[in-house]
Amino acid sequence: MNTTSLTDMKWRRYDGRRIELPIGEAVEATIIKERADGYRLKVCIGTDSQVRGKTVEFATVIVFLREKRGGFMFIANYKSEKKMSLRERMILEVGRSVEIAYALCGTLDKHDVELEVHADINTDPHFESNVALKEAMGYILGMGFVFKAKPDAFASSACADKVC
Repeated sequence: MNTTSLTDMKWRRYDGRRIELPIGEAVEATIIKERADGYRLKVCIGTDSQVRGKTVEFATVIVFLREKRGGFMFIANYKSEKKMSLRERMILEVGRSVEIAYALCGTLDKHDVELEVHADINTDPHFESNVALKEAMGYILGMGFVFKAKPDAFASSACADKVC
């Protein structure tokens, strides 16, 4: 996608505050704090992208849902100058979400936190993004993660879209 590796990604909160810890440590500290505050959590990971001229801007989010109590998210933005087809962009979005999910799944399993990977891909074949549905679903499910696509993929289609 670009030269931004998982360890180089700069994460922040929605209000702009930077997350200084490595993302795995920040997620674990967040889970511990939220549990101590009495919340049951679910984590949803999604990525969206927008083409702006010759640049593709990506946003990946880690959404923490508090059972019946709203939620919050961690955000990473990055760019690519590479020209790519819609299908390639969709697969790159899914790939980044799976990369983050894979990096966090040990921590989430350790703390018994549910995980979903959301793809900004429409299940309706009349929409262009549908070209990547089967590949994305196979990739996410093949990695052992719960898969959600539009209209149920709010982490990518609403949260990441909003900060992209």
